[in-house]
Amino acid sequence: MPPLENLHLITSDGFPDYALLDSGGGRKLERFGKIVVDRPEPQALWQPKLGKSEWAKANAVFSASGEDDEKGKWRIDKPVPDAWPVRLTLSQAPKPERQGVTMLCKLAGLWHLGLFPEQEPHWRWMLDHLASIKGETPRVLNLFGYTGAASLLAAAAGAEVTHVDASKKAIQWGKENQEASKLGAAKIRWLLDDAAKFAARDVRRGKTYHMIIVDPPKFGRGPEGEIWDLFQNLPRLLADLAKLLAPEMAAMVLTIYAIRASSLAFDQLLREELKGRGGTFDSGELAIRSQAGPLVPTSLFVRWKQNA
Repeated sequence: MPPLENLHLITSDGFPDYALLDSGGGRKLERFGKIVVDRPEPQALWQPKLGKSEWAKANAVFSASGEDDEKGKWRIDKPVPDAWPVRLTLSQAPKPERQGVTMLCKLAGLWHLGLFPEQEPHWRWMLDHLASIKGETPRVLNLFGYTGAASLLAAAAGAEVTHVDASKKAIQWGKENQEASKLGAAKIRWLLDDAAKFAARDVRRGKTYHMIIVDPPKFGRGPEGEIWDLFQNLPRLLADLAKLLAPEMAAMVLTIYAIRASSLAFDQLLREELKGRGGTFDSGELAIRSQAGPLVPTSLFVRWKQNA
């Protein structure tokens, strides 16, 4: 396989039910469905392009604690439901999975709302790969799956999905999204488990998947208090996941958020674990474009797909 020569910037312009309206001054102004929120964005180093009157239209503003952008509280300036629907649509194509799924957004304590819209390009890439699998039902493993956007889209495309997360709250939220999406008959296993332990058990069971989605936090705890540290535990996890890739028509996407690192490091790690498999790598950054102009960087990524 050829070495990495260029990092790839993948951008998203949002979708009908989501828009990044503006960013700057360490903040971002976004519309999720009918609700507008003002949240921290440390990488928005520039000045906002919209005036204060536009920012003042936000329904809710998250005020950080000063020590950690994810610690703080919401200030509700205009009515916000406990949960509201956001339709995640990927295109106007007639395929059911492209018509989208419904995610229920919430102001659930932290400044996350239950949906990461910048992942849209990865979801498109996943669906394109699943559509190429012939002769058997595609199998998808979604680790650190959160509230299940990727899981629901894959299931709507006819895949059998195993969704793993260590948060009981996230698992329940995902099931609510499945109900809101009217996908009650979809083949999704919602598993409350430690991702590393689950992967190790699946290796012993001889399981394989055509698509593996990995979106680990920097730090975390499993349901039984297991400690997750990205830099210490990711290499071992990827070694196991390499064994869980199907012999043919396999793909994997790794996304890394909120750390001081380079996608080059994670590209080289995944290449090491998948040496001998051939295939194509694509590595770089995800960013989302605001309607006012600037791109907001969100995460690092590495994608790998087995050549046909």
